Amino acid sequence: MRKPLIAANWKMYHTPTSGAAMLRQLVPLAQDAEAEIVVCTPATHLAAAAAAVAGSNIRLGAENMHWETEGAFTGEISAPMLLDLSVSHVILGHSERRAYCGETNEQVSRKGAAAVRAGLIPILCVGETEEQRTQGRAMTVIEQQLAGSLAFWSGEEEIIIAYEPIWAIGTGLTATADDAETTISQIRQWLRHRYGERATEIRLLYGGSVKPQSIGGLMAKPNIDGALVGGASLQAESFSQIIHY
Repeated sequence: MRKPLIAANWKMYHTPTSGAAMLRQLVPLAQDAEAEIVVCTPATHLAAAAAAVAGSNIRLGAENMHWETEGAFTGEISAPMLLDLSVSHVILGHSERRAYCGETNEQVSRKGAAAVRAGLIPILCVGETEEQRTQGRAMTVIEQQLAGSLAFWSGEEEIIIAYEPIWAIGTGLTATADDAETTISQIRQWLRHRYGERATEIRLLYGGSVKPQSIGGLMAKPNIDGALVGGASLQAESFSQIIHY
């Protein structure tokens, strides 16, 4: 059985102070959750976040990392830096980084390789635009992203894949539970064809304007193992409702 996973992606919200305060509110609300909980914060927040969740069942994730362990890469953060901040997970290949920062599948794969070498668990994001979906190219695009971004993966290390239709991120639109299940089941089929039965162990998340009102229907689907939550993860009350779907 795949343990459900609910992950927060704060993006460029909160400050270290306000984020730590939110997490202190969340800790008692999350303590009885059956799902695994990961909160991914900006790099500047991680030290304060680690102190706020110390001793709890909430794990920390980063929103990005570089593929090198050190070097002259101004503004970047490495896997060893994240590990020193008690980070266990890292989001890679989010559509906003692909679109706004020009990240390629090859770069995502290099980051993934560095993450698993260091013992971090990548949360690898894939998803299509509204235009690609309308043109019937959604799965073609997703399969290209998977093939390129997973070039590093041997099939042994733990990875998590998040399907986030780009047209649903921050728009208030959410794929129906049936639509999300259809695409995620196709992703699992692609993984099974490529990696065999190991694909049955990979947790597949849905992301894209997930709300307390929509999480129950999503989590009822057999191939959806959790959610990557944006705006609704910024407040303890709304995120706790999602955690306790």
